[in-house]
Amino acid sequence: MSIDKCTFQIDNQWNIIHLPERPNGFAVMIIGDCSHYVDAHTSLWKQSTERAHLIQSLKEQGYTIFYSNLYGRHWGSPKAVTLAKRLYHYVMKHEILNPNIHLIAEGMGTLAALRLMEEMESHIRSAIFINPCFDLKHHFNHEMQNRLFFKRLVREISSAYNIEELKIASLIDQLPEIIDLYATTPVKIWHAARGVSFNFRDHSRIYERRRLELNAPISLLIHVPENTFNPARAFREFFRENEKVL
Repeated sequence: MSIDKCTFQIDNQWNIIHLPERPNGFAVMIIGDCSHYVDAHTSLWKQSTERAHLIQSLKEQGYTIFYSNLYGRHWGSPKAVTLAKRLYHYVMKHEILNPNIHLIAEGMGTLAALRLMEEMESHIRSAIFINPCFDLKHHFNHEMQNRLFFKRLVREISSAYNIEELKIASLIDQLPEIIDLYATTPVKIWHAARGVSFNFRDHSRIYERRRLELNAPISLLIHVPENTFNPARAFREFFRENEKVL
């Protein structure tokens, strides 16, 4: 019986590698949103029907897929980015793969993906963002309007960044902004026009403007939630466009 999944820990965080039956040599790292989780037995990407279908479809095309619990709601913290890099090196050491990978990041996970693109640009082949959060400072200030959600966000950032709650405002002011991003990795974004945590005007539109300033490849698709599309096919097509140069 062939092994199609490998589960292991790094720094007490569970990680999963999904192995295709016929590898094409390319790998995809997934960085999930706030609801993302990985434990010893399963993950959101196995439990969610839509996400599981995407994983299966990419595997059938030969892609090796991997991801980590990444300390839960990490909000792009340095330790989460460091763990993501450790996971990358682990996968490259244990699997026979092209060292230049694709990224799929959802919501909050985009913050960590952006840091990977800045720090590992030569090893990031392309990136897909789904309803992304590009600006934690803007999100933090926006959530101040909702006392309940804001208090939860403060607790999460305090835990993720290992900082006292009273010092979070200062931390937020010091975080890199979209204008500080310089990576030109090809990017494609799917952002719902409504019904999501991060408004496309405050996040994807601003990031699109920065990419245009850099003359960097960018494609932004704004859609209404009622519209359906085949993410597996769309993602595969985008990946293949960026696999012409090994």
